[in-house]
Amino acid sequence: MCALVALWAAVGQAAVITVRPGDDLAAAVQAAQAGDVLEIARGRYRANLLIDKPLTLRGLDRPTISGGNAGDTIRVTAPDVVIEGIIVSDSGDSLRQQNAGIYLYPGAHRAVVRHCDLTYNLFGLWIEKADDVLIEHNTITGKRDYASPLRGNGVQLYNTKGARILNNDISFVRDALYVDVSHHALFKGNRLHHSRYGTHYMNSYYNVWEDNDSFYNRGGLALMEVRHQTVRNNRAWGNSDHGIMLRTMYDAQIHDNVVAGNNRGFFIYDVEFTELSGNLVVDNTVGVHLAGSARNQIEGNDFIANREQVRFVGARDQIWGAQRGNYWSNYVGWDRDGDGVGDVPYEANDMVDRLTWRHPSVKLLLASPAVQALRLVGQQFPILRVPSVVDPKPGMQPHHQDWSQWRGKHFPGQ
Repeated sequence: MCALVALWAAVGQAAVITVRPGDDLAAAVQAAQAGDVLEIARGRYRANLLIDKPLTLRGLDRPTISGGNAGDTIRVTAPDVVIEGIIVSDSGDSLRQQNAGIYLYPGAHRAVVRHCDLTYNLFGLWIEKADDVLIEHNTITGKRDYASPLRGNGVQLYNTKGARILNNDISFVRDALYVDVSHHALFKGNRLHHSRYGTHYMNSYYNVWEDNDSFYNRGGLALMEVRHQTVRNNRAWGNSDHGIMLRTMYDAQIHDNVVAGNNRGFFIYDVEFTELSGNLVVDNTVGVHLAGSARNQIEGNDFIANREQVRFVGARDQIWGAQRGNYWSNYVGWDRDGDGVGDVPYEANDMVDRLTWRHPSVKLLLASPAVQALRLVGQQFPILRVPSVVDPKPGMQPHHQDWSQWRGKHFPGQ
């Protein structure tokens, strides 16, 4: 018989039920009535819970619920469930069955998971056809001794609306956030690191990505086959491949992000009708890898100290900065009238740039009259040039005066 203490709440008929070490936690959940609060005292509980009614599970001094490395540790099928202040661990490891620390099944609308540690689970949180969920202030780590392809994702969203994923720390999983067919969501203040992708995201519309840090992954933010995204004030740094990937994206705003120390800062492919503004792209091997994209507005960005500012694949020039220009740290033009705008256009892939890519030692001579004459010859004789990104109004000073603090933030070992 469980030693359960039930105290009737002052408001309504909801009970506050205290569960202590040695009690049968699963039986307590089964016996509780809709709306009850289960306060779980500090201790370790071996259970695979099914929550099929609106309940609150509240940890007192951070108890642990272990799934015993089998199935889902907590499975939620009812709406309006709250889980807070609990260590949830040791799910099974079946990718086919999608074992998770907490699995929010279809219909588990308005679920709240906050201030929890989800540790050594295959998937931290699997959220499927559950709308208006709130996932905040959790620490999520996976089965870090498993190879990356055998791990699950930190938070997986599928076919949801209105999710809020806020201020979580997610690491050592396959993909920290995996999002598919999920709309009108907010992803804010998360730390996504030491995984394959910080974000693996597709087929989702009208979402906001704000103030997230994505670092020490293979890829930072990967946003693919999406429309109507706002991506602002994020920091993607030290990723071994790309910082922010934009692939098959339309009608989006990408602004005021820091992309630093990645192999490729931005990877932009098949992107149209999108605005990139106010971003700092610094100290990447390639600042922007651009292909198959057009009809975008690229204004007011800083491209600083990237080994290759733009790697462009295209049949004709692309004009960036037609309205207010961008800043390019390797621009060698002049500003005779002192208006802060260079008097000659910047070309990302001119003859001198291609020469320095092949022979880096030429950089020692960039200020020499001979090299500047070579650049001028390339501009005067189009037969010697290839299609390039051209900025007709290059800025003479960067917008981000603190850009140097982002130098040297590379993937470990690179």
